[in-house]
Amino acid sequence: MRALLLAAALLAAAGAARAGQPCEAQPLEVRDVEQAMELAARTAARLDASGARVVVVARVGQDLSRHGLHYSHLRFAYREHDGAPWRVLHKLNHCGTAQAALYRHGLGDFFLDRLHRYEAGVVVLAPGVQQRLLPLLRDNRRAAQWHVARYSMVAYPWAQTYQQSNQWAIETLAGAMEPAAATRRQAQAWLQLRDYRPTVLRLGPLTRLGARATAAHVAFDDHPGEKRFADRIETVTVESVFQWLARTGLGDVPFTVH
Repeated sequence: MRALLLAAALLAAAGAARAGQPCEAQPLEVRDVEQAMELAARTAARLDASGARVVVVARVGQDLSRHGLHYSHLRFAYREHDGAPWRVLHKLNHCGTAQAALYRHGLGDFFLDRLHRYEAGVVVLAPGVQQRLLPLLRDNRRAAQWHVARYSMVAYPWAQTYQQSNQWAIETLAGAMEPAAATRRQAQAWLQLRDYRPTVLRLGPLTRLGARATAAHVAFDDHPGEKRFADRIETVTVESVFQWLARTGLGDVPFTVH
């Protein structure tokens, strides 16, 4: 039975890699799959105990410590009712390209990406936020309303040229909370009014040039020149989202699942 479960998980991992990241041809090791499934089970148990219907969950997909960051990617996790399985909705970059799309996965799939650390960060959203988000997350058309396919992993938070994964999440949350925010520009205005503060990365010209030359999914031309040439690259990070949710009362203080 255990072998059958692992085989099913390996197939799911292959599908997840084709859908978004990572770009590695090498299949996951059995231990990677085991760790991912164990983390998913522990996370589901904590989510069940929280009594929530919609939460934000983050993973440690890569080592970003050189930028002062811990988590790499977040997504919404939701369930229809008590006892229902947790589903996730998130945005993923197509491997090796500047395009991205939205995907629904099971909770385990989210951790099947050869993680740098098998750890989850979770924020339980405020009841009013959950109530507004749940019907939107179930609706493919509404969930895609604030999505654009053009992707840059360092997209400027207040521009509409590109959109990265964490940015889609908070713009969608803004659209759920403000019925008048029907466009990305309007959603971003709501975020600014609610004091969302992006992370500032200090990236010099050689770092920017190297990243742009070697990675199709990295672009800096949407950042204002005065900030870009001062080596100030502002973007949406998990840490900035977690801090903002707690500061504004839109979510609880984050907790960690190991």
